[in-house]
Amino acid sequence: MSLLTPVAADIWIIEGGIVNFYGFPYPTRSVLVRLPDGALWVWSPVALSPALRAEVETLGTPAHLVSPNRIHHLYLQDWKTAFPGARLWGPLSTIRKRCDLSFEPPLEETSPAAWQGAFDQVWFRGSRLLDEIVFLHRASRTVIIADMSENFSDRFLRAHWSGWKRVVARLWGIVEGKGYAPLELRLTSFARASLRASRDRMLAWDPRRVIMAHGEWQRQDGRRYLERAFAWIGGPG
Repeated sequence: MSLLTPVAADIWIIEGGIVNFYGFPYPTRSVLVRLPDGALWVWSPVALSPALRAEVETLGTPAHLVSPNRIHHLYLQDWKTAFPGARLWGPLSTIRKRCDLSFEPPLEETSPAAWQGAFDQVWFRGSRLLDEIVFLHRASRTVIIADMSENFSDRFLRAHWSGWKRVVARLWGIVEGKGYAPLELRLTSFARASLRASRDRMLAWDPRRVIMAHGEWQRQDGRRYLERAFAWIGGPG
C-alpha cells in the first residue's frame, strides 16, 4: 500500500503517526509537492521510515523542508540527515527554537524564489502564542494549514480521545462543522486587524481544497470551509 496519497497533479499527502501533545493524541500529516524542476518540497515532515523514504525517492529528491510554525519541527533533523542537500525553511519563531539547525532566511509574506513560483503564502501573526505561515499551492488551488485550523472527526476522537477530552474538543470548536484554531491560540490573538488582513488575503485565493495537519482535510469547497473556520476572527470574510 502506498504511503503517499495523491491530491492533484504534483501534490501528495503523507499520513504520519499519532503524537502526544500535552496529553492529547494528535495525528500528524505532511504535504509533498513536486516543483516545476522536479525537486520536492516537503511541508511539516512526519517521521521518516525506510519505506517512506524509498517511496519519496521514486518521485524525486527533497530539496526544501518546511516548518510552518514553531510546533511543527520534530522531524526536520531526520529528513535533513537523510537528504543533506535539502534546505530548511521556517518563520523566525521556528529558527529561534531550533538553533541547532541551519535555516534559510525566515519565511514571512513572500515565497522564496527557490520555490519557482509554485506557492503563495500569508503570515498569520496576531497571536502572542503562535505565528504561522499558511501556503497556497497555486496549480491545484490547495491551501495548506498547520494549526490555524484543526478539524477532528467524531470517529477519530472516539478512537483516541477519552470522554472529557472529546467534550473539550467540541467546546473549543476543533471538530468537523467548525474547524477552528485551538482555544489557547484564539485567546491570545489580540491583533485582530492583522489577523483579518491575513485571513482576507487567504480567502482571496479562492481555494478549491484545504489540507490541515490535524483533522479531516477538505477535497472541495475550500473557500467556504475557510470562511467558517476563521469566523472567530470577526469582521467580514
